[in-house]
Amino acid sequence: MINNETIVGIIGGTSVYDLEQLKNREEIDLETSFGKPSSKIITGYIDEVKVCFISRHGVGHTLLPSEVNYQANIIALKQLGVTWCIGVSAVGSLRDDFKPGDIVIPDQIIDNTKSRKSTFYGNGIVVHIPFADPYCSFLRKKLIDACKQTKNTEFTVHESGTYICIDGPQLSTRAESHLYKTWGADIIGMTNQPEAKLAREAEISYSTIALVTDYDCWKSKNSDVDIQDILNIMKKNSIFAKNALNVVLPTLQSEAQPEHVSEVLKFSIITALEDIPENTLNDLKPLLKKYTS
Repeated sequence: MINNETIVGIIGGTSVYDLEQLKNREEIDLETSFGKPSSKIITGYIDEVKVCFISRHGVGHTLLPSEVNYQANIIALKQLGVTWCIGVSAVGSLRDDFKPGDIVIPDQIIDNTKSRKSTFYGNGIVVHIPFADPYCSFLRKKLIDACKQTKNTEFTVHESGTYICIDGPQLSTRAESHLYKTWGADIIGMTNQPEAKLAREAEISYSTIALVTDYDCWKSKNSDVDIQDILNIMKKNSIFAKNALNVVLPTLQSEAQPEHVSEVLKFSIITALEDIPENTLNDLKPLLKKYTS
């Protein structure tokens, strides 16, 4: 299905708290059936593409990764008509060749979180979505192309990688960092889950720009992660990410989502619609209305 107006959600992470390039800006203070999003949603346009921006950690970075209301963030974007969503995330590297300052467009996730609400469903409705490829492959390719066009001599763009998500807010122990490497993880962060799961449940095409800030703590010859060094790298990376967004957004104008995302609920709702409690249907109306109307 091709939208008359393409609306892209941007979820800004650490160091990306605003998109100054947005034109015709408006603020929306939205309440959802799952509570309030992390911040007011800033809407505006980049190259005639409508954007809805959320600051993942709130204005002033007041929310821990496990305090973020991921459900409210995603369903708010859905209510506003978002079909594409790009997350921006700071990550640590678990590989020698993924250096601080590099950019990764991950293609896989290991969810090692323990205390987060990772689904919209339950309360009388059972939904099992396919999630073998957690990031939208079409959007990933668009991001890779945009990052390559934005590339300069300071950054290397890696076209794939496995992102392991932990609760935090503490960074890893050395033992954990070495363990994650044996699991096949390439980068480590605290926010892509349940963000990616919820986006898929909402039939939103989701991908992320991962900004490498450090080597975690697995490189025993190095000192512990230095927060000030991370912040300095993030300032540079945030400029790159915003420039890459300027490049990728026009390429999404009037693009059709892949059906494995846009129609994922069609065969994933296990519960008969007539058996779903009315209050649950009301809470999930932004997600289910095309299947219940």
